[in-house]
Amino acid sequence: MVCSVRSLGLHGVSGYLVSAECALSGGLPAFDVVGLPDTAVKEARERVRSAIKASGFDFPVSRITVNLAPADRKKAGTVYDLPILVGILAASGQLPFRGMEDAALIGELSLSGALRPVSGVLPMALAARRAGLKRLFVPADNAPEATLADGMEVYPVETVKALAAHLQGEKLIEPAPVWSPDGTLTAGPDFSDVKGQEGTRRALEVAAAGGHHILMSGSPGSGKSMMAKRLPSILPDMTREEALSCTEIYSVLGLTSREHPMVTRRPFRSPHHTISPAGMAGGGSGLRPGEISMAHNGVLFLDELPEFDQSVLEVLRQPLEDGQTQITRVSGSVTYPSRFMLVCAMNPCRCGWYGHPSGRCTCTPQAIQRYLGRLSGPLLDRIDICVEVPALEYEELSAPRGQGELSSAIRARVNAARAIQTARFGPEGPACNAQMGPGELQEFCRLDEACQKLIQGAYESLGLTARSYDRVLRVARTIADLDGAGDIELPHLAEALQYRPPEYLRR
Repeated sequence: MVCSVRSLGLHGVSGYLVSAECALSGGLPAFDVVGLPDTAVKEARERVRSAIKASGFDFPVSRITVNLAPADRKKAGTVYDLPILVGILAASGQLPFRGMEDAALIGELSLSGALRPVSGVLPMALAARRAGLKRLFVPADNAPEATLADGMEVYPVETVKALAAHLQGEKLIEPAPVWSPDGTLTAGPDFSDVKGQEGTRRALEVAAAGGHHILMSGSPGSGKSMMAKRLPSILPDMTREEALSCTEIYSVLGLTSREHPMVTRRPFRSPHHTISPAGMAGGGSGLRPGEISMAHNGVLFLDELPEFDQSVLEVLRQPLEDGQTQITRVSGSVTYPSRFMLVCAMNPCRCGWYGHPSGRCTCTPQAIQRYLGRLSGPLLDRIDICVEVPALEYEELSAPRGQGELSSAIRARVNAARAIQTARFGPEGPACNAQMGPGELQEFCRLDEACQKLIQGAYESLGLTARSYDRVLRVARTIADLDGAGDIELPHLAEALQYRPPEYLRR
């Protein structure tokens, strides 16, 4: 007797269909699982055996063979426990399984027959919808996340007994309601706490409006980290497509829950400078996403930028251009989305006081060059905005806290600029100005004669490359959008040129 039960698997952040084919035959009792299972899948044999007995069924005394097809793909995790159990019970005639051709089952079993949550439910549910399946049986804790795949009937299963009662028609499981956010977001740090620093706040507003990468350089205590942590408060809300894309990554990592099944706020990731290249880009035995993928559609904040290992910084170069990370190892190759906004902070020298009015810097010119030399030219060339953060004056520091402009006011201007960009590019175009390609640059960043003369002089005097020239145009387009201007004008271009790296970074 053979029974085939639909299930699902994961490859990166993409799901695919898996068939758990269960066959019972004569011979000495045995229980084999084939189809390139990993250790967790092989251990399902003991969990299934115990769950069947604990749920009041008889474990067949026969030769049991379970094939997880397609057999040429590595199967990992505990998601196949439930389909294996149902397949065995259906093949032994203890459980009816008719009319389930449009259904898939996933879930980890406890020894008592209860279902435990698994990782990667959203990408698997989306794969099931694309394959034309209509019903999905998942652990109850995973049901809210699975309902995010619109068009699927999601059945929350608590125990094997409850699923058996449903299949036998004794007590049906009600489909889970579609989960939706309640609209309340936890208030984060506000820009009104920032004292002074009007120039840096303006640069951050431009970066948020156009999705530009930004580097802040200044002495210790000038407020670089403080302002970076407040950047999410002025970023525009995520669209549903962006939220689902982020949730797929967090789901694969097991970072979603029954209470929080969806990522509703733009991610803000701030890894320590001791992170490894694999931790930043992703990889490992399971080809897991790294920090740059976890920052997808959000912010990746690198504090003390020159302290990061150069090999770690260099893995950023390709994702900054392409918006995705390809991880290739002996065990396989996966591609993760990595469209993030890079925000960096650094001191101008090792001791941090180079250029400070107090004259406290003790670094030699050679030491400063060695410190700054850790940042490669190609990496700096990919950063749209560089701004120097000056030390605060006493009058600014002693001013009452909370007197600055509210994040809500800045965010309103950012949203207005993003609305202009959305209308300009359309639904199939770039999400923001920072993602404009050559075609959009030529169409939407035309310069008049005065602007052409200005940027020609800057190209020669600042030593701009073709890439940095394009980035100046993108930033100028964003400044014009914040100003509500249809064309890039001379003040917009002049401000954009001021955001090029300072001289001590270009040496």
